[in-house]
Amino acid sequence: MFDTDMRRIIALLVSLIILIFGSAPIAFANTNTDFNYVPFIQYQLLSTKTVTFGPSFNPLTFCAGAGLVCYTPQFIRSAYNFPSTLNGAGQTIVIVDAYGSPTIGKDLALFDEVFGIPPPPSFTIICPPGGCPSITFNPRNPHGVFGWTLETSLDVEYAHAMAPGANIVLDVASSSSGNAINVAEARVIPMFPGAIMSQSFGIPEYLIHNNNVQLLQAEKNYEEAYNLGWTVFASAGDSGATNGISIPNANFPASDPFVTSVGGTMGNPYPQGLAALSCPSTGSSCTPSGYGGEQVWNEPAFDAAGGGAPSLIFSTPSYQQPLGLHNRATPDVSYNAAVNGGVLVVWSACLACIGATGPVFFIVGGTSAGSPQWAAIAALADQEAGHPLGFLNPTIYEIGQSSHYASDFHDITVGNNMLVGTPVGFQAKTGWDDASGWGTPNVANLVQDLVSPP
Repeated sequence: MFDTDMRRIIALLVSLIILIFGSAPIAFANTNTDFNYVPFIQYQLLSTKTVTFGPSFNPLTFCAGAGLVCYTPQFIRSAYNFPSTLNGAGQTIVIVDAYGSPTIGKDLALFDEVFGIPPPPSFTIICPPGGCPSITFNPRNPHGVFGWTLETSLDVEYAHAMAPGANIVLDVASSSSGNAINVAEARVIPMFPGAIMSQSFGIPEYLIHNNNVQLLQAEKNYEEAYNLGWTVFASAGDSGATNGISIPNANFPASDPFVTSVGGTMGNPYPQGLAALSCPSTGSSCTPSGYGGEQVWNEPAFDAAGGGAPSLIFSTPSYQQPLGLHNRATPDVSYNAAVNGGVLVVWSACLACIGATGPVFFIVGGTSAGSPQWAAIAALADQEAGHPLGFLNPTIYEIGQSSHYASDFHDITVGNNMLVGTPVGFQAKTGWDDASGWGTPNVANLVQDLVSPP
């Protein structure tokens, strides 16, 4: 992976090239043949106390002790109108993560117990040849193994929570390198034709190049997935429109034309606005009662904002051409990504790292939260259709430009994705935009139109 000085040099060169030649896709030349992905996850440890649950448990009261708002799966299902008649039965969701987590099996079981969710029909962990990697923790590095284990818990728990009838497969890469991720995906894609993939990770495009060996291998994987009827999602990123440099650039693999890119939102009003609540006068036992409101995810307190920008690498795919875009642009859709307003995740991979004696709750956000939950939505749609729907972007863009848009999506028209300290961001507006795509789902309505497009 590039060191800090090299990142700065490349960022400056890319900025100069864009200023001179404009924003059309550029053919870079570079001899580096590998890169490292990072998980797009933001999180806060709520307490080192062991996870407990009882009839009086309320997430708003629990998280208020840490000065934060948080949600359970029930709150998210209510806000986004998940249908009670579908559970993803018969479908397979494949979660791709580096390193995995040594405790993911028992963490998922406890998560299900805490939130009253039945276990998945099957939970399969596919390790690299020779076994899943032996991992060493460094809690001070949020994008190292520690962060990847929490990413694994988030991905598996919330893909399952939103589609509890679906089979879950955790595809573990030996490391976070592009090569290792590609090898893991190439291994699993032929095994599950018509499955759904979630990738809650990425890398800024300015750090890779369209002659890069690993990018080309990833392209080959996504084309094979397309041909085998897969639906593939990826998180759009957590560092705003520019990924910390001076010009907009998307993250890969979210920018790949065969991938559905998931951006971020937060409550409006922030932080508690996502879920409409029914509360007694004491406020101690609020229950979810539908959708509240959202804006573009931008949380300066956590140095994070939703990714979304034109690609430096890919030209405009056919499904985006009616929008008048000059390049492939992200995101396509969005989902709640707030930390203050995030979801509760059960984790126990390295209790000594945090001074705990048993499994703990983290409150988790980032665009990582959206990819596995959109994968669950695709599983519901495939169940309703009775067959894999495959690549969804053409249908999503058809819906977005139809009279069904207002009933299938929450159009995000407030906020921007300009990360604090960077010079550029995109403003939310009516319809599709670089900050939120088409917006967030009204799942019950959207599923029907994914099956039978308007």
